Amino acid sequence: MEQLPQIAETIRLGFETRTQRRDQALLLSRQITRLSAQSIRATHRREHDQAKDFLCQAGNLVSQVKESLANFPDLYHTGYTQDGIKEYVEATITSALIRNEALPGPEDLEVEYATYLNGLAEVPGELRRCCLDILRQGYSAEAERLLSCMDEIYTVLVTMDFPDAITQGLRRQTDLVRGILERTRADLTLSLREEQVKSAMQKLINRLEQTNVDYLPPPDR
Repeated sequence: MEQLPQIAETIRLGFETRTQRRDQALLLSRQITRLSAQSIRATHRREHDQAKDFLCQAGNLVSQVKESLANFPDLYHTGYTQDGIKEYVEATITSALIRNEALPGPEDLEVEYATYLNGLAEVPGELRRCCLDILRQGYSAEAERLLSCMDEIYTVLVTMDFPDAITQGLRRQTDLVRGILERTRADLTLSLREEQVKSAMQKLINRLEQTNVDYLPPPDR
């Protein structure tokens, strides 16, 4: 029993270190989430330089988290840590797709596969928001492009048929993506039909106006 005080002291110091790293990870994760949300908001406002700046800051914090928890993999893979990184993934992919840039992969972002896919699953919600903003000005091929991106994301997610313990609950997110995709497709279809009706009516009006000019009766004398 003479060694027990030393054993206890070693354990206490180990717990203190883990607690400090955990608290730091919590703080950094909150900051990553905040910066990612600011980046998405700037992207929707077409303030792309500012969005990139927020993403750069968030990326640096993600690197700090990884470095801080390098010797504590259980803390790195815990929910709150990966949730913050997931928001960073979502913001990065959202920015790339709206700007029609190359899609970054998990290796590019240096994130776990499950975290990447869960971040990817959040992107269709932001693309739908962008589509609706576009449709307020009328039907656009850009909205169709974003819908195509949403469709491709869903096509990939639905093939990831693995246990939730592996994918971190991706199946539920995939079901939500399907609903978002269907509603957005319906909105675009309605907008396209309205645009076609307006175009047909305008052609008819132009034809009637031209007919009235061609057959204008002579003035009374």
